[in-house]
Amino acid sequence: MRFHKSESAFFVFIALVLVAGGCLAYGYSILGVAGASRDPAQLGGSLAQLGRIIFGTGVLLATANIFGLFFIYPLIRKQVREEGKLRAMTESLSARSVTLEHAALTDGLTGMQNRRYFDDALREYLEEFRRIGKPVGLLLLDLDHFKSVNDTHGHDVGDEVLRVVAGCLREFTRYHDVVARLGGEEFAVVAPNMDTDMLIKLAERIRKAIASLSVTTGNVRLRVTTSVGIAIWDGKENAEQFYRRADRMLYEAKRLGRNRVCA
Repeated sequence: MRFHKSESAFFVFIALVLVAGGCLAYGYSILGVAGASRDPAQLGGSLAQLGRIIFGTGVLLATANIFGLFFIYPLIRKQVREEGKLRAMTESLSARSVTLEHAALTDGLTGMQNRRYFDDALREYLEEFRRIGKPVGLLLLDLDHFKSVNDTHGHDVGDEVLRVVAGCLREFTRYHDVVARLGGEEFAVVAPNMDTDMLIKLAERIRKAIASLSVTTGNVRLRVTTSVGIAIWDGKENAEQFYRRADRMLYEAKRLGRNRVCA
């Protein structure tokens, strides 16, 4: 196993301190022997040996201090700086990850949730509401003759229409409803805990509100309408089957003349 430089330096520092401690212990034992001796020659030799041990211990401790000051401390400072840079980089990457995740689930034009978010949310709602036995409503909306808006007035005007309609949908839905732009001029609302009558009333309010909108951009002022298909989950369908049933109702609303709700 290979050690980091700072770990190796720490082991060397501890080894120097331990050797110095061993020298002090040996010197203490010599001092005890010298104190018990009555022979002046032996006493002198012990004291001389003790002096050498004390000097060696001092050298070891001084070496340990110099080593710690000029080698270990710079390594610690470098490691602290690297950890600070790594922490800042991690925070930056985490923030970017959240931003990218939000961007991946948000429609860039309207700021609403996008198709990917809608698909995931619809599956999760059905799983949860299957467990508690409550209804889930689904509205699919498609702006009528929207292609002619782009063809006649340009895509900038069409984009403004989509933003205004998105604002209208936010105003008429609850905070726990899922409101998404599925693509083009098609929108969806997942409305949990709503029965058929409540869902039809909500769809009619939204349809009338959109029809009453007046979109003004530059010298252009126009109105749009929407067709709405709705469905109440039967408790057995998967998300795709549920969506297809609401989509059939949307197609029926278009076939019957547009600007209407079909359930």
